[in-house]
Amino acid sequence: MKLAIIAGGKGTRLGLKDIPKPMVEIAGKPLLEHQILLAKRYGMDEIYILSGHLSHVIRDYFGDGSKWGLKITHIVEREPLGTAGAIKQLEGMIDERFMVFYGDTMMDIDLENFIRHDREDSLGTLMVHPNDHPYDSDLVDIDKENRIVKFYSKPHPENVYLPNLVNAALYIFSPEIFQYIEPGKMQDFGKDIFPRLDNLYAYKTTEYLKDMGTPERLEKVERDYLSGKISRLNRSNKQKAIFLDRDGVINKEVDNLCTLDEFELLPGVSEALKMINDSEYIAIVVTNQPVIAKGFITEEELKQIHNKMATLLGHDRVFVDDLYYCPHHPEKGFEGEIPELKIDCDCRKPKSGMLTRAAEDYNIDLSRSWIIGDRYADIQAGKNVGCRGILVETGHAGSDREKFDVEVDYVEKDLLSAVKNILKV
Repeated sequence: MKLAIIAGGKGTRLGLKDIPKPMVEIAGKPLLEHQILLAKRYGMDEIYILSGHLSHVIRDYFGDGSKWGLKITHIVEREPLGTAGAIKQLEGMIDERFMVFYGDTMMDIDLENFIRHDREDSLGTLMVHPNDHPYDSDLVDIDKENRIVKFYSKPHPENVYLPNLVNAALYIFSPEIFQYIEPGKMQDFGKDIFPRLDNLYAYKTTEYLKDMGTPERLEKVERDYLSGKISRLNRSNKQKAIFLDRDGVINKEVDNLCTLDEFELLPGVSEALKMINDSEYIAIVVTNQPVIAKGFITEEELKQIHNKMATLLGHDRVFVDDLYYCPHHPEKGFEGEIPELKIDCDCRKPKSGMLTRAAEDYNIDLSRSWIIGDRYADIQAGKNVGCRGILVETGHAGSDREKFDVEVDYVEKDLLSAVKNILKV
């Protein structure tokens, strides 16, 4: 697959004068070189660098790419064209699906898996992930098939709950994308192109991909690189997860919680998630939601509740990496129920279907992972697949003990105490 790198950034906030932003050094090597080496690692040997500001610095450093065993073509825009306008310059040069990097992001991504999940019948596949500042990020909403159904450009209105899924600025496009971009005009993918398209899909990842547009972010990225965090999060490496029950662990326990007003975060939850976000673990919520099968709320209404959770956590600059829910319930014969969801499924805890699905999606080593819940059913779901388990004394506080012959590893008073135990802080 061919690669295009949009490398027109000036690096104004970084105080750069003699080099463009993509040439800022991370651990003694230009950011753009880190990207090119990543591409080479995954077999990409034909790269187009789309530059503008101080383009000669990039051209002089990389030349034709032969030093790296690659073919590099330099395309210099005479005036700024925006992200989409820059890509329009490749029309006629590329006649197959191609990948796009933004030259101001540090990343280590399993590109092979990204390509494997690309929807070849789509206009494009966009990499998305949660971040710790969704309130000032461009967000997307997706359906069950990962089709993007809505783009939310910043700034966002107050008192609106949105998903924490951020356009990560890494794409695979069909060459058909060119026909949606006007020639010679300043256009941005996020603001001008994507909202008009209805055949784009999302690829969710927990891997490392960050802009380093300020001195503080640059310093953090370099620390992450030197610590090994960036490479460790590549999906080709086994990941460790902390699985979290929702009701009674993250939010206050409410019997058959069905409304936005009923959802309220428990004290200490954001602090606990901050610790997970900064650790070697990813945070995955696994929650039974039989209110769907019972007909009390729709899946769209449940999504709004989870959007509220994401928004509240985002205001505290924390996030969960993903959330899985079971909509089923085994007991039939109630008024208003959804018959097709009244089944004995493999995902309702204490069964482990949600955990095994997450493990497949994110290459999680379950034997090095944990589950935190307020019921022994949660602990059983984790133990079934080799996780260690912590019961918390919030919510139901283990009131279902007599139903399960399972031992917990620890009992803690709440989520924060449980996370501190796991991380030994």
